[in-house]
Amino acid sequence: MELRHLRYFVAVVEEQSFTKAAERLFIAQPPLSRQIQNLEQELGIQLFERGSRPLKTTPAGDFFYQHAIKLLSNAEQMVSMTQRINAVQTTIRIGFVSSLLFGLLPRIIYLYRQKHPHLKIELIEMGTQAQVEALKDGRIDVGFGRLRISDPAIKRVLLRNEKLTVAVHASHPLNRYKTQGVHLADLVDQNILLYPSTAKPNFSTHVLSIFSEHGLEPQKLTETREIQLALGLVAAGEGVCIVPESTNSIQLAQLNYLPLIDPNALSSIFITIRNMEDSSYIYALFETIRQIYDYEGIRYDDTEINNY
Repeated sequence: MELRHLRYFVAVVEEQSFTKAAERLFIAQPPLSRQIQNLEQELGIQLFERGSRPLKTTPAGDFFYQHAIKLLSNAEQMVSMTQRINAVQTTIRIGFVSSLLFGLLPRIIYLYRQKHPHLKIELIEMGTQAQVEALKDGRIDVGFGRLRISDPAIKRVLLRNEKLTVAVHASHPLNRYKTQGVHLADLVDQNILLYPSTAKPNFSTHVLSIFSEHGLEPQKLTETREIQLALGLVAAGEGVCIVPESTNSIQLAQLNYLPLIDPNALSSIFITIRNMEDSSYIYALFETIRQIYDYEGIRYDDTEINNY
């Protein structure tokens, strides 16, 4: 039994509803219901009266609730007192690739700040390869990237795989496939805008590796500095660009996004830390990621993330 199980139980009791408790906890309702069922199975007792509206606890559940509140209160006091004793403000430095700002990363960081108001968080934009070196040098504590880079000093955890899409001009002939999507083979003769123009490996090398895995070799490649510039050039009719699905929130006049339907047209999202890292703030960050992903109903590797 973990403290988060107690928090889930207390929230359900106080809200008298699984739906309202899930909203309060920033998680989806099905995972919350499963956690409560697992808690009942572990205790060997029924905590809630089945079919009651509003939801009510059994006598055993009420007893458990009273003691759960005390335990959670004691835990919060312990954390608060420890933080006051540590007069020096703790700083955590987080490296990230810019394309993740169009996905869930801003929400993860925002919720993390709310849960740890005394923690100073510094965000530093840098490529995945640069994050590895910065972690080893102690310049950052956590990295969020898109490349599968291995290093014995670094622990890499896969958060999820994101679909890739193709950005095209609104007048491009490929728009006729907007509903069913396009294949990589449909793009080999197009002028493909790649980004970023930073040191390799980077996202552009990942895109080219996907073409190579399909036995394809694009003939026209143009490298650009960053994703916003690449999409601006697409909107100007200069070519097409392969981007992560989350960046489809970037809306420009004359810019359309088409599904890329090849099965391995994906961009992995990783979080990296130092191999021997043992910080409570890192564990708390993983807990925040779990909450956001559960709330959004996003599947992730339970084995990897739940190790933290």
